[in-house]
Amino acid sequence: MPIKLPKLLLSIGLCLGAGILGSFFTVSSIPTWYQTLNKPFFSPPNFVFGPVWTFLYIVMGISLYLALSGKGKGEREKAIRIFGVQLILNALWSIIFFGMRNPTLALVDIVALWIAIILTIKAFSKINKLAGSTIAGFGSSTVFLPLALIFFDFKTALVLVAILAVGIKFVYDLRRLLT
Repeated sequence: MPIKLPKLLLSIGLCLGAGILGSFFTVSSIPTWYQTLNKPFFSPPNFVFGPVWTFLYIVMGISLYLALSGKGKGEREKAIRIFGVQLILNALWSIIFFGMRNPTLALVDIVALWIAIILTIKAFSKINKLAGSTIAGFGSSTVFLPLALIFFDFKTALVLVAILAVGIKFVYDLRRLLT
C-alpha cells in the first residue's frame, strides 16, 4: 500500500495539535506549581516532557493514518470517532492537571482516557492490525507517565485507584449484563 503523504501529515498534525494545546497549560506550570509537588521517586525529569510527548503524539498520528487507510467504511468511521474521544481526553488531561492544577480530576480523566484507548485499540485492530498495535504502544505509556506525575500522595492515590477500579468493574459487569 503506497503512503499517502498528505493524509499521513494531516493525521500527525492533528495529534500534534492536541499536544500543542495541552502544552500551553503545561509549560508555564512545570517550573512553578509542578515543582512544589511532592512527587514519587519514579517521576520523570522535567526535560523529558517535550520530546517524549512529541514522539507519542507522532505515534498516535501514524496510528490514525493507518486506521484511516484501512478497509470497512462503517468500522473505520466508528473507530475514528472513538479515537477523537481519546484525543480530546488526552488534551484535557494537561489542561486539568497543569492548567487547573487538579490532580484528582486529572486521575478521573486518565481513567476515562484508558477506557477510550482500549476501545480505540479494539476498533483500530478490526481495521488494521498495525494501527491497533501502534496505538497500544501509546496506550502503555499513558499508564506510567501520568501516574508518575499525579501520585505525589500515595495513600490518597491508592484510595482513588481502588474506588476507580471498583467503578470500572461495575461498569464492565453492567455492560456485559446488558449485552
